[in-house]
Amino acid sequence: MTETNSTTTSPEKPKKEGFLSNIAFNVIIPTLILTKLSGDDWLGPTWALIVALAFPLGYGLRDLLRLGKVNFFSALGFIGILLTGGISLLKLDPQYIAIKEAAIPGLLGVATALSVYTRWPLVKTLLYNDQILNTTKIAESLQANGNQPAFDRTLRQTSWIVAGSFFFSSALNYILAKMIVTSPPGTEAYNTELGEMTAYGYLVIAIPSTLILMGALIFLFSRIGKLTGLKLEEVMVAQ
Repeated sequence: MTETNSTTTSPEKPKKEGFLSNIAFNVIIPTLILTKLSGDDWLGPTWALIVALAFPLGYGLRDLLRLGKVNFFSALGFIGILLTGGISLLKLDPQYIAIKEAAIPGLLGVATALSVYTRWPLVKTLLYNDQILNTTKIAESLQANGNQPAFDRTLRQTSWIVAGSFFFSSALNYILAKMIVTSPPGTEAYNTELGEMTAYGYLVIAIPSTLILMGALIFLFSRIGKLTGLKLEEVMVAQ
């Protein structure tokens, strides 16, 4: 008589991509293509631009197929790539690149700030959500301690910190684009400048903005601990 194993294993969740692969496909490879292969002896300005934009675009689509859902920030990145490609291939004035670079984080900042006055603050989507925290357990503890109004104030304060990081990113994006991208689209110089802007953007903008968001997260976690009496490991969702 043969025994059958009745234990069933649930399918594993797709692992999130690592930081190195993310930065490689979104920054390093496109930058190298734009700065090194835009000459007429290689791909030429137009094809170098198309190939460079194909890497972050393909990476985002692959991530969508793997996870089976649309990520809000991935969708924004997808729109940003299409706008960059459209502006460049239509050979519009370089100032539109600066406007585009500032518009996306600027609109996010406005949306985050305005959402403070609604029943659905955007910070709940970004930081205070069921993927990161056990919000049900937190809500029960807040109610038991009578600290729900204080926590609502905390969410508003956190929202303003997050909105500030987006406004900060918007201003720096615009300044960086205006300083670097000055050549007309369709030229090797323009592609090189676009690549330099992408590379410098991660150093000058992405890292400081990420640090501000981390500060907002630390502030939120600290306040949750004080208002609920729970330790961080008690409310964090196991990954």
